[in-house]
Amino acid sequence: MKIGMIVKSLMVASMLTTLPAAAADYSIRATANSNENDEDYDGLIVFKDYVEKASNGAIEVELFIGTQLCSKGAECLQGIADGSIDVYISTSGGAAGIFPFVQVLDLPYLMADDRIAEAVLTGDFTRKMREMALAASGDRIRLMTVGNTGGWRNFANTKRRVQTPGDMDGLKIRTVVADLPQELVKALGAAPTPIPWPELFTSFQTGVVEGSKNGITDIMGMKFPDAGLKYVTLDGHAYMGALWWMSNDSFMAMPEDMRRVVVDGFAALQQATFASPKRKAIQAYQDFVADGGDLYVPTPAEKAAFKEAATPVYDWFQSNVDGGGEIFTALVDAVAEAEAELEASRAADIR
Repeated sequence: MKIGMIVKSLMVASMLTTLPAAAADYSIRATANSNENDEDYDGLIVFKDYVEKASNGAIEVELFIGTQLCSKGAECLQGIADGSIDVYISTSGGAAGIFPFVQVLDLPYLMADDRIAEAVLTGDFTRKMREMALAASGDRIRLMTVGNTGGWRNFANTKRRVQTPGDMDGLKIRTVVADLPQELVKALGAAPTPIPWPELFTSFQTGVVEGSKNGITDIMGMKFPDAGLKYVTLDGHAYMGALWWMSNDSFMAMPEDMRRVVVDGFAALQQATFASPKRKAIQAYQDFVADGGDLYVPTPAEKAAFKEAATPVYDWFQSNVDGGGEIFTALVDAVAEAEAELEASRAADIR
């Protein structure tokens, strides 16, 4: 190759490397009020990777982890409604002020295990909740999917092993400022005590509260055993659902092929958040026991007793929550269908 051609080739290559990357056609601003050790972050990383690749760069996903864009559920959901935020993840408690019916996910002992919960949340039940959220928000806030954030809620306390509902009697149990978890604690004979999450460690130390209803990764991540939390009962009373919201205007502004990419991205995110707590819980349980913690698994009869004691909460929910009867029926029906399908699968698989 002649010297002139080599120089020309190098000049062209240099020009190409200095050209700016093509701007994306669509940008999604996604936020989670958590940190990089959280299941929500795991899900967002999977979502970002999938959507940007599957759209061939047409969609850019910007992640804002923490409180850069908003700090509380109502504020963040308002950001979704007005379009300043495109994607936000909340717990049911974080969204209950705007969508009280999402507290159905906190109703105790309705979903028995991960297989049931995951079957329910990947089906028409989530679509029903989406329809209700769109109607309640004037078609501005869209529920994209429901994943998991921390496994299952279990009762934990500083005082004694809890094997039956009677063992809950008189315990001061921390709850969020929401009616349903307080009704559940009261139904089991304990005293609901609303305490902000950042204050819970010192509240255990001082005896302001004696127990909580959390997943094991939250318990260990917050070092609650150091504050005196020593007893965990694996009653699995509620699946820790993660509600992923999106601005409906932002979603519908995309062409159908890009909306399909986003929907598939949320499906990938959901699977990532289903898996992440299972892995993280293994070490968390080991660390809890190694630290002297008492881990108790209720027998089937004991768990049935917990469910029986908690059943008044079902009636309370349907009577006092707007849309409660409608969404409760949808969940119960979805659970029954999932249980039947799972039992048929098990029967086929063990032959």
